Amino acid sequence: MSDRAMTDEELAALRAQLAAKLETLRTSSETSADDRKPVALDQQSVGRLSRMDAMQMQAMAQASEQRRKQEVMRIESAIRRIDEGEYGYCVTCGDEISEKRLKADPTIPTCINCAK
Repeated sequence: MSDRAMTDEELAALRAQLAAKLETLRTSSETSADDRKPVALDQQSVGRLSRMDAMQMQAMAQASEQRRKQEVMRIESAIRRIDEGEYGYCVTCGDEISEKRLKADPTIPTCINCAK
């Protein structure tokens, strides 16, 4: 984090920002749950191409959900590090993570050297 550590106020603001993002992701997951359900095979009311389209939409919704879950895990981990006083330190080597790197991605868990 370069030559200055984050203040308690900055950490609290970051934690609130991450918590809000977490809530948004969870809400988005709930609202898209129907899109991820299996596509029913009903050839009487839905044609083959329409069903293929529905299956493609389902696959895209499932992929989006997987990305959301990964983001939720990263945010929860960052919040946990803030709460434990470990935020801004590499989870691998313990060195400080540069401020520039944290600003680019506040959930990043490793320093640039360990990320390589």
